[in-house]
Amino acid sequence: MGRGAPGRSVNASTTSGWLLPAVLAIALLVGGGAPVAAQPVEDLRKEIEALKQDQAAIRKEIAEIKALLRGRGAAAPSSGGLSDVRLAVQGAPALGQDSARVTIVEFSDYQCPFCRRHSSDVFPEIVKDYVKTGKVRYVFRDFPIASLHPQAHRLHEAAHCAGDQGRYWQMHERLFEESQRSDTKDLVARARALGLDGPRFERCLAGGVHATRVRQGVADAEKARVRGTPSFFLGFTERDGAPIQPQRLVVGAQPYEAFKQAIDGLLAERP
Repeated sequence: MGRGAPGRSVNASTTSGWLLPAVLAIALLVGGGAPVAAQPVEDLRKEIEALKQDQAAIRKEIAEIKALLRGRGAAAPSSGGLSDVRLAVQGAPALGQDSARVTIVEFSDYQCPFCRRHSSDVFPEIVKDYVKTGKVRYVFRDFPIASLHPQAHRLHEAAHCAGDQGRYWQMHERLFEESQRSDTKDLVARARALGLDGPRFERCLAGGVHATRVRQGVADAEKARVRGTPSFFLGFTERDGAPIQPQRLVVGAQPYEAFKQAIDGLLAERP
């Protein structure tokens, strides 16, 4: 979502790389000509199937972009209209020191392509420059958007089930890397790959242990008038984990410089 977060595109130069050989091979096979030695039939089938999957992913992302753009009519509060917003951080997954001057609260969805982009491209830079240096505490809150990603809620629960065994952030990273697979077997396999107790993780997931927690994240996001993911609220850290009052708002998969400007502005206000 947001400026600087376009969906995927397919151009003519990219398409011609696979389309012409595929068409020629199909024409020869249908017309009874000799098989194309460089393009076995089975490989061709696999290529076509991969193409279908890629097209489906493109269509899905375009639908998400349209839905999120429609939602801008009821936009989230501007950075100047945050006086009535309070965000709970107590007990939420967090990185960084409790004494950090600034807290960032991210509302995100594991199946959102723009959230995935932020996680891979910008989040590591924020951690390196601000979290590890003790300036920022980074809090993650759940906001799976059911209308767009009906399976995302389950992924958010899986992250918390991994957190029960001390591997929240490791699972968090794995879920963003591969967010379309949400069946129990796959999630348990990922948990085991992280060294977790598989049966314990599976019981947690099957029992919906963290379902209420995820729903609370959605409720808090809606109360803060969040309309899309990812959305980031920045404010000064309060004592004893008290809710923060946001001073800045960054919406969408923005470049690192947008976060740097917002964070440095807050740090300058309260040296």
